[in-house]
Amino acid sequence: MKKWMVFSVFMMVLVLAACGNEANDSPQNDQVVNGTADEKAMPLKLMESETTGEYLADSKGMTLYFFKNDKSGKSNCMGDCLKKWPPFMEKDFAVPKGFEEKDFGTMKREDTGEEQVTYKGFPLYYFVNDKEAGDVNGEGVKNVWYIVNNKTIFPK
Repeated sequence: MKKWMVFSVFMMVLVLAACGNEANDSPQNDQVVNGTADEKAMPLKLMESETTGEYLADSKGMTLYFFKNDKSGKSNCMGDCLKKWPPFMEKDFAVPKGFEEKDFGTMKREDTGEEQVTYKGFPLYYFVNDKEAGDVNGEGVKNVWYIVNNKTIFPK
C-alpha cells in the first residue's frame, strides 16, 4: 500500500511538472515572440456625463478636447496654452464603438516636432483641471474648448 501511495505522489509530481513546462513553452501576450513584443493597443473610451452626454476619453477615462481655434492638421495652442491643455500623444490605441479608425491620425507639432493625435484632422488635448477620470471641466471654456464625441462638428 505504501509503495502504491509513493508511486501515486511521484506520478502526480511528474504530471504537474510537465504541465508547468508546457505552460512556459506557449507564448503569452506580454512575452517576446519571434524577436518582437506583442503590443496591445490601449482602448479609447466612450464615456457619459449628465452635463455633456457621451464623450471621448483616453484609456484611463481622462476626457479629450479639441480647440476651436485650431485648423485641420495645425495646432494654435502653443507655449502657455499647452500648460493648461496638454496634447494627447498616445501612440497606439483602439477606437471605441461609434467611432471610425480612419478618422484618427497624427500631426507633427510645429513648436515641438512631436506627433499629436488628431480626430478628423483636429489635434486632441487634455485639460489640466480634469483631475480624475470622468471630469469634464474643460467643456466650453472661453467658448473655444470642447469635448470630442462622434457627433462633433469641427470648424471649417
